[in-house]
Amino acid sequence: MPELPEVETTLRGISPHIKNQIVSKVIIRQPKLRWPIPAELPQLIEQQTLKSLSRRAKYLLLHFNTGTLLIHLGMSGSLRILSTDTPYAKHDHFELVFKHQKIMRLTDPRRFGAVLWLGIEPYKHTLLSNLGPEPLSNDLTGQYLYEKSRHKKVSIKQFIMNQAIVTGVGNIYCTEALFYAGISPVRAAGNISLKRYQTLVMQIKKTLSLAIEQGGTTLRDFVGSDGTPGYFKQQLSAYGRSGLPCTHCQQALTEIKQAQRTTVYCTHCQT
Repeated sequence: MPELPEVETTLRGISPHIKNQIVSKVIIRQPKLRWPIPAELPQLIEQQTLKSLSRRAKYLLLHFNTGTLLIHLGMSGSLRILSTDTPYAKHDHFELVFKHQKIMRLTDPRRFGAVLWLGIEPYKHTLLSNLGPEPLSNDLTGQYLYEKSRHKKVSIKQFIMNQAIVTGVGNIYCTEALFYAGISPVRAAGNISLKRYQTLVMQIKKTLSLAIEQGGTTLRDFVGSDGTPGYFKQQLSAYGRSGLPCTHCQQALTEIKQAQRTTVYCTHCQT
């Protein structure tokens, strides 16, 4: 699944091409994604100017005077900016056609993505209203996590991946941040000190920032808006390296399952 850096990379890739441009046509080829694409979208945004684009957690938000369009890439989705004469393929389910002869096309083979209309108060929508702070914002601090975690018996990895606690820190980058912070992913969130939370926050921000800088992680289904993959996967130290030597102590990394997610960590370096 594209994680926060991939979504941020997509946002930065598409914005210069479509911001302040007028939508001439909305094309819905397959309305049955994770939730049905609203049939009234053409009436809502055709002939409207796309004023700005932003990201909240893993959601892309396209802001018009009439309201906000939310796009989620799901498990396998990607957005491309293409010329209007580009033929569409089997899994190209939705696109915005702009008057300057560019289109923004959503491709989603597994159809777990979403295209929804949030109206003029997008942050009151149920998908956005209960999200925690953005991981790269000043609102995410060690003190915040320490206070939120008191008396919590849930594992630190599940705690950090709870979107009501922190938004957008998915499996890959949570695994990496915990590795660099030296914290075992199975340790109870309530048993971690303030100092260790401060270290963890620093590593979350560092890991995500590096991934964004390098274009997101190369996943099987993800490509950037220009069709080129990200390259951060080459630098992953824990995720996907089960059985391989720890980059710190050379002991073989261990793989376990947590809440149906794969976790890889070093039992020697992460305590």
